[in-house]
Amino acid sequence: MGWARRYGDRVERNERERHASAFGTAATAYDTHRPDYAVDAVRWALEGAPGRRVLDLGAGTGKLTGTLTALDADVTAVEPDAAMLTELRRSLPDVAAYQGGAEAIPLPDGSVDAVLAGNAMHWFDMTVAGPEIARVLAPGGVLAGLWNTLDDRVGWVAELARVAGSAAIGPRDTPESWRIETAGAHLPRDGGAARFDSPEQAEFPHGQRRTADTLVATLATRAGMLVMPQRQRQAELHRIRAFLADTPQTADGEFTLPMLTCVLRVRPR
Repeated sequence: MGWARRYGDRVERNERERHASAFGTAATAYDTHRPDYAVDAVRWALEGAPGRRVLDLGAGTGKLTGTLTALDADVTAVEPDAAMLTELRRSLPDVAAYQGGAEAIPLPDGSVDAVLAGNAMHWFDMTVAGPEIARVLAPGGVLAGLWNTLDDRVGWVAELARVAGSAAIGPRDTPESWRIETAGAHLPRDGGAARFDSPEQAEFPHGQRRTADTLVATLATRAGMLVMPQRQRQAELHRIRAFLADTPQTADGEFTLPMLTCVLRVRPR
């Protein structure tokens, strides 16, 4: 049955690549509508790093990059998608930004003190990316993944997650599902000079000002929505919009979307 396992792995890898590559088709909307990251979460992610040189890996349009620069980190951004990278360079022209991926990072050995990934680590092939991340980290370097999740402890947010479905609210988009999905994440424990402790998880309150229309636009940038056939996608978004129009907290004007920035961190021993 080895062939079946290999076939299944290949199908899963191809599906992951199809979803990951969809973001470039909506790069401008992604930059406009995706949230930044809770500052306290980013500070926690960087705890224990030996310096301020930070790689934002899978940087997208620079949502995490911007938070890092505001914290006076010396940031380098690496992003595989050309359209996403164009948006990052437009919005953050002073940041060194390179095209590349986690599996082949275009930086020298030991050149950064921390590697952070915002809503990106689940796209990495960590069997290849793990040694690459360890390679570019200086001794004592820190690795952390950050994910913005919907705070479904709030009633209407939990109902939104149910109504929106798995294409819009995926397996890491609520705190409990994030904890489960990342608990067994394949992270580098040993690589050259970089040795890591067991991963730690933490969650930090966050929020984003939205209207019903801009929340729908945000959910439209999720990978599961982007790969849908257009007619199905429009029907799904119409259903979400109808729910928001019928929900008192979201029906009129601006509201704060309750969120948590969740962090998975591995620190040096």
